[in-house]
Amino acid sequence: MPAKVVIINQNCIFLKTKNTDMLEFLSEFIKIVLPAALVVYGMYLIVNTFLQKEFEKRAVDIQLKNLDIQIKNNELVLPIRFQAYERVCLFLERIAPHNLILSSNEAGMTAAQLQQQMLFTIREEFAHNMSQQVYMSDDAWKHVKDAMENIVSVINNSAQIVPANAKAFDLAKVIVEVLMQLETEPTAAALQFIKNEIRQVM
Repeated sequence: MPAKVVIINQNCIFLKTKNTDMLEFLSEFIKIVLPAALVVYGMYLIVNTFLQKEFEKRAVDIQLKNLDIQIKNNELVLPIRFQAYERVCLFLERIAPHNLILSSNEAGMTAAQLQQQMLFTIREEFAHNMSQQVYMSDDAWKHVKDAMENIVSVINNSAQIVPANAKAFDLAKVIVEVLMQLETEPTAAALQFIKNEIRQVM
């Protein structure tokens, strides 16, 4: 009977010793691994924060460079665009019927000659300013072309009313009368549209 007690006690001591060793091992393992894990995690946070700041810094640098390029482009392109608008406005003023009659009419001209001279002037002016459409919106250039075509239509329709050998003054008079029947002069709408577009660009 006492022998059995001793054996049981020895087994208990042996199990107790194994459990103690395991706990000490786990304790030592945690003491080593936990600080290392914290250090690694801390390094991860530091590197991640650094990379995030670098990414944000580069993104800001790219935005600033793009803005700088845009400003420089505007400094170069805007004067050219304004010059284009200015030239087109001048074109519209020159082909406005009342100005066109004054610049085209010469002493002794017939109605047919005045008609041909006005149409020639319009074609010449348009060809000279055609390249300006590059710096304008499609809508603005459409207004310019529509104004020109309407003026050509007014001139040709008026010329059909007057005999070809009539005086240039007679054709001019009919043209003025036709224009007075219109709500707005053909070039007026185009000029207003272009002026509005210039204000938007500014």
